[in-house]
Amino acid sequence: MTDILQKIPETDNVDQAMTDEKKIISVDDVTIHYGAFKAVQNVSLDIAQNKVTAFIGPSGCGKSTVLRSINRMNDLIPSASITGKILFDGHDMYESSVDPVLVRREIGMVFQKPNPFPKSIYENIAWGARIHGFKGDMDELVETSLRQAALWDEVKDKLKQSGLSLSGGQQQRLCIARTIAVEPKIILMDEPASALDPIATGRIEELILELKENYTIIIVTHNMGQASRVSDYTAFFMVDENRSGYLQEFNITEHLFLNPKHRKTEEYISGKFG
Repeated sequence: MTDILQKIPETDNVDQAMTDEKKIISVDDVTIHYGAFKAVQNVSLDIAQNKVTAFIGPSGCGKSTVLRSINRMNDLIPSASITGKILFDGHDMYESSVDPVLVRREIGMVFQKPNPFPKSIYENIAWGARIHGFKGDMDELVETSLRQAALWDEVKDKLKQSGLSLSGGQQQRLCIARTIAVEPKIILMDEPASALDPIATGRIEELILELKENYTIIIVTHNMGQASRVSDYTAFFMVDENRSGYLQEFNITEHLFLNPKHRKTEEYISGKFG
């Protein structure tokens, strides 16, 4: 990917760009431990509404740990602890009065490996909406969610079939539709296409670009081409000599890829390590 490293003139940096954006998430000096191990340290960055932000970096740098902290998934790990603040629409999500279950309704998550429920395609969508108290037209919600996930035309005649009968790419889009059905504001994606073939990956990338019209998306990816294609902003994480992750660089995606400020960033995106 050396050709992507052609230098371009310096233009607005991320701080200047963010002045024109609505910040939906603010990560402020966040450090996360697993027991005594400091997994990631002193991370601060803002997430713009209705934009795609990519987290990139070598394995073990803490990018998935930071992603999971944004909807409090790390709470499910007994040894995990966090300091600093994560604000969602200006509210501290880690205050004692905040219900993490409600946080996860507003901030949905799509995992690396598709994980549809062992239920029908229809029930994969309806079940989550139902337990969150949806009282409207369920048929309409199922169709709308599947359409938004670019899956309706492929499954509309087999809604009673198991979600597990679908291909890997279709299962991942079903999981995205299931997430959409509860009407979150943010969708977290942890390497959503890493287990998929190139055609299915392309469909997921097209879907991400469509979804940002209505949702804020944060994606962890090891695919530099994918990060450059789908994201508006990119955060590059590194790991220090103690195996603790930290945020090395955060910028508008174009600027980070074409004119990185740090040598380590350039070396990583050009494939010299990773």
